[in-house]
Amino acid sequence: MTSGSKMLVFLSGTMLSLCVNASAPEDAATARALVNSLGRPAPARTAFAEARFLKLLDQPLVVSGELAWLGGDRLERHVEHPNREVSSIADGEVTQQREGRPPRRFSLKRAPQLQIMLDSFVALLGGDSARLEQAFAIQHTVDDSKRWTLTLTPRDPTLVRTVSRIEIDGQGNEPRCIRMQEADGDLAIDLLGDLAASMPAAPTRDALVALCQGG
Repeated sequence: MTSGSKMLVFLSGTMLSLCVNASAPEDAATARALVNSLGRPAPARTAFAEARFLKLLDQPLVVSGELAWLGGDRLERHVEHPNREVSSIADGEVTQQREGRPPRRFSLKRAPQLQIMLDSFVALLGGDSARLEQAFAIQHTVDDSKRWTLTLTPRDPTLVRTVSRIEIDGQGNEPRCIRMQEADGDLAIDLLGDLAASMPAAPTRDALVALCQGG
């Protein structure tokens, strides 16, 4: 390679580095503005339908019901189908009540997946971009149709060994899906709001990802 070619490569690499570094603050500001726009006054409730793909099962587990943010660090998850169950998070404690069974209570510290769900869901519905940035490294993408995806990677190295990332798809100021990818390969995909009624009878990963992204 000639000295002139080496200089051209060096300058090209330098310009690329400058472009990346210059765009990072703008991207971060755009992500913050998006999260802030998602805020809702508590209590905020939304329908959901979840398909959970487990390595040990041939077919996904599908449930549906309502998610509720009650303000602060209080969440409730009401499952209506196929069986009734209420799970709540409040004051660092998880309570699960299944129909016909006594309630089960345990510390939130024993359930890293629920801690991650709490941090992400409360920050989104509360429009709290500072909390989201504290808990996650955030990547933000958007297309011409104002469809966007936030990719959240837990900053806590202990949590990231359980949940490798969360992807939230939406359009405008409405989240449509939450995809929680666990480190062991299991995946939970939640369709939110009006999209919950579109859960297929026999969902697949690819079909749900396409649905989340507007396909």
